[in-house]
Amino acid sequence: MELATRELEAKGRAAKAASKKLTFLSTEIKNKALLSIAEALITQKDEILAANRIDYTQAKSSGMNEAMLDRLLLSAARLEDMSQDVRMVAALPDPVGEVFEMRALPNGLQIGKKRIPLGVIGAIYESRPNVTIDISSLCLKSGNAVILRGGKESVNSNSALAKVAQQACLDAGVPQGAIEFIQSTERGLVNHMLGMKGVIDLIIPRGGSGLVQLVSENAAMPVLTGGIGVCHTYVDKSADLGKAVAIAYNAKVQRPTVCNALDCLLVHSQVAQTYLPAIAKEWAEAGVEIHCDKRAMAILKPVPSLKLAPAAEDDWGKEFLSLKAAIKVVDSLDEALEHIEKHGSGHSEAILTEDYSAVMRFLNEVDAACVYANASTRFTDGAQFGLGAEIGISTQKFHARGPMALKELTSYKWIIFGSGQVRP
Repeated sequence: MELATRELEAKGRAAKAASKKLTFLSTEIKNKALLSIAEALITQKDEILAANRIDYTQAKSSGMNEAMLDRLLLSAARLEDMSQDVRMVAALPDPVGEVFEMRALPNGLQIGKKRIPLGVIGAIYESRPNVTIDISSLCLKSGNAVILRGGKESVNSNSALAKVAQQACLDAGVPQGAIEFIQSTERGLVNHMLGMKGVIDLIIPRGGSGLVQLVSENAAMPVLTGGIGVCHTYVDKSADLGKAVAIAYNAKVQRPTVCNALDCLLVHSQVAQTYLPAIAKEWAEAGVEIHCDKRAMAILKPVPSLKLAPAAEDDWGKEFLSLKAAIKVVDSLDEALEHIEKHGSGHSEAILTEDYSAVMRFLNEVDAACVYANASTRFTDGAQFGLGAEIGISTQKFHARGPMALKELTSYKWIIFGSGQVRP
């Protein structure tokens, strides 16, 4: 443990030193490094996938659940997607140095804001090796150094990916220390990392509720939390039911193991008799187990070949991360809003309706990072929002909310131009 702690502290010092230089690094060099990372993800895919197979095999043997296994798994197609996301980050405008909100004061001072990096980002994450590349690429483009500490279940995958990113940075002329990877998986290192206030400016946990709580309660520096998604889709009485079936199917089935997948379907009683059998049949073909309240059960029980279960109280507010969903029949938009307020996690919520006033009430009144009208919650993703990738999805209100990308990894300083003014 002592050796691992010394390694962490040394890499912290290197990251801090690199962060000072990254503030002034040219966009050209940053983009060159990013494009090299994108290319290496493809040219070195055999080595990366071999490392991932070791992690996946060990995790499966240890009894890891299917949701976590899906997050852990890499494939040639997923590496291609990661590569494209990195290229998208390279193509985006560099936020560092942007001057905005300039204005002239009555005394002649010109005052505005200039965007600057945060400094050193600490990332503690579980299972998902793509986070290694997502965070590295976003931190690089936004001028931040990063210290990566992944979980033991993905250590071989993370190590292989971190080496790709580090080598691409060195070849492009990025200061050494810009991307630091902690090889040791000793649990005690997490607590030590959480105490490195003078080195790490912001820490971001990516994982389950246990990790998020541990980091939130013990970090000496600011923490950006989120990612826990209890996502609702409300089918209003004036919904286009064809669209509503397609959207609810996509939101639940397209990738059920992620935080923006549908967990609870709320259906207005005036359309429940028609809508519920239609969506239930589609879900059944994908193997979805449906946890029904009493009214939904009465409608769906006569339908053959469905996987039904009576909803328990803790099914409301549960992030299933699997092919399971809860259904509740409601009598009004007000009832749907009350349910979401009580059981939502502030992540992603959707209304399906052709009623404009209902749309606007939902958008205005639902307190969540992302609120949708007539679309799947599966779009809550940095790449899908045109941000290239994301460092996480914040359900907080300070200092950022929703998918966090380049601008969310910066702060600003006030810049003031004078011509001899003094305060009277």
